[in-house]
Amino acid sequence: MTEPVRHVLVVIPARNEAETLRACMRSVERARRALGDLVHTQAVLVLDTCTDDSAAIAAEFADTTALSVRFANVGKSRARGVAYGLRLIGDDPAAVWIAMTDADSVVADGWLREHVNVSRSGADALVGSVVPLLDDLDETRRAAWLACHSPGSTLGHVHGANLGVRADAYLAVGGFTARARDEDVSIVQRLRRADARITHSEREPVTTSSRLS
Repeated sequence: MTEPVRHVLVVIPARNEAETLRACMRSVERARRALGDLVHTQAVLVLDTCTDDSAAIAAEFADTTALSVRFANVGKSRARGVAYGLRLIGDDPAAVWIAMTDADSVVADGWLREHVNVSRSGADALVGSVVPLLDDLDETRRAAWLACHSPGSTLGHVHGANLGVRADAYLAVGGFTARARDEDVSIVQRLRRADARITHSEREPVTTSSRLS
């Protein structure tokens, strides 16, 4: 029987994303509050080779641990944040759920509650959905995105901005590797090869920047 989750570890990598970081951190704060006393939460922000005001913004959020690293590699940043957070929590990895998002994203108030609900259904991982900030797009791009993304169309696509995994399953497949991109796709591929129980959900999607460049 799967051990109940007692802790949620939120890990956020950031690299020179001061323009969006504050909104991201505020949304994570709201999602943590929405959990109430359901589980203990720990948040780790990994500032990777930042040369902007990200560190000053991070200091505004006393309930989040900020780490400064010089990897220039998102896979290494995610891995360091998870490792540090698990040490802070210090409990059985089977009782810890890792929820990932990105510094250019805003999570819904019920985002972490969805992750906890999925964990308690017996899943080892959650592949969640994201939507772009449509206000960032011009009319043509916005219409093109909506035409290609009907409800359910993002199911199965892996997004590091909305990804969850039980810590014991994470460790069993080697965690995030030192990849400069697709580190999220890589870990889900390894979880699938290990026959992990993976839930795909469009509930409580994460809003992320449109990333035109």
